[in-house]
Amino acid sequence: MELVDFLKEKHVDFQLCAHRPAFTSQQMAAEEHTPGVNVAKPVIVQADGKYYMCVLSACCKVDLDKLRNQLDAGEVQLVSEKEMAKLFPDCELGAEPPFGNFFGMTTLMDENLGKDGYILFQSGKHDQAVRLKLTDYEKMVHPRIMKFSYHLH
Repeated sequence: MELVDFLKEKHVDFQLCAHRPAFTSQQMAAEEHTPGVNVAKPVIVQADGKYYMCVLSACCKVDLDKLRNQLDAGEVQLVSEKEMAKLFPDCELGAEPPFGNFFGMTTLMDENLGKDGYILFQSGKHDQAVRLKLTDYEKMVHPRIMKFSYHLH
């Protein structure tokens, strides 16, 4: 099932936005004229052999040490593009939507995401984004809210 179908099935109010292909979350923020703090960027990590989807603002990066401490894990590392392709076979590489539960993994959400009450994210394609209320996202995904990012300068 595609993400858009899933959102319709859940009767969630969302907006589908078409834009020129964007290959980074910051490019998508620019294409959609949206502050990077409201663009949800999924980053997949493996902690002690388990996959987690970390969802954070486009203008931030994952602090792996902070994340390791909060997960009480021995080792935390970013997954390779090859692993990403296996984990998200129906998505264009780098355009994964931030729904870890949709892909069988725990979602960790950074507390700084969506300060304006909404998020925007890739739909699985580089030329299509979804805008959604943050509260609706949280109801569907049930992310663990943590502080694991730092702002890019």
